[in-house]
Amino acid sequence: MKEAALKVYLAEFIGTFFLVFLGAGSIIMFQQHYSIAEAMIPIIFGGTVAVMIYSVGHISGAHFNPAVSFAFFVVKKFPLNRLFGHLVAQNLGAIFASTMHFFVFGSEGHQFGQTLMSTNIITGIFIEFILSFLLMFVIISVATDSRAQGEMAGLAIGITVCLCALVGGPLTGASMNPARSLGPGLIAKNFISLWPYLTVPFLGTTAGALTYQFIKCEIPGQNNGQGCC
Repeated sequence: MKEAALKVYLAEFIGTFFLVFLGAGSIIMFQQHYSIAEAMIPIIFGGTVAVMIYSVGHISGAHFNPAVSFAFFVVKKFPLNRLFGHLVAQNLGAIFASTMHFFVFGSEGHQFGQTLMSTNIITGIFIEFILSFLLMFVIISVATDSRAQGEMAGLAIGITVCLCALVGGPLTGASMNPARSLGPGLIAKNFISLWPYLTVPFLGTTAGALTYQFIKCEIPGQNNGQGCC
């Protein structure tokens, strides 16, 4: 593996690690009755995403999410030769974070911050699809469109994660991210409930990316910020 590629994958590993370590960790702390309010959990998730985007976005693109990397690949914004490495790094980062949770918090009195559905499966799938769609729609708009305010990308994406977690968290855990669900699920040995979280986000992010590419509406050679409308 080339050194440059290794650095990219390490950046994805680190970003996903902290997303799960701090985000899922805040859920564990709430469940173990530490002095953390439930309303802070979405803010911690969104804040972590924003901070890590500003930290390593210029190195790896700051996906921290296999479904995001895949959607970028589908719309030809990400090379195939980097896709597998990104996916492996992201999943390993999440699994390592949940492993650290086991050593720090043990296995009693919490659920490792798993994404679990409190609604029926059909509704849950719909919610995860919509949330994943929105997340990718925002990501691709601020990351690939020169008309967007690129320096605000981290804040925009972090706020999106926070809003999705506020609304979808009580219903599905607001995963939007297969790696974020895989890490806690593996360490908790809860494999049965994982399948929606390992599949639906890919569909939602791909739909979000394709939709934005459709409405992006650029005219070749035009750079006045007006699109084609």
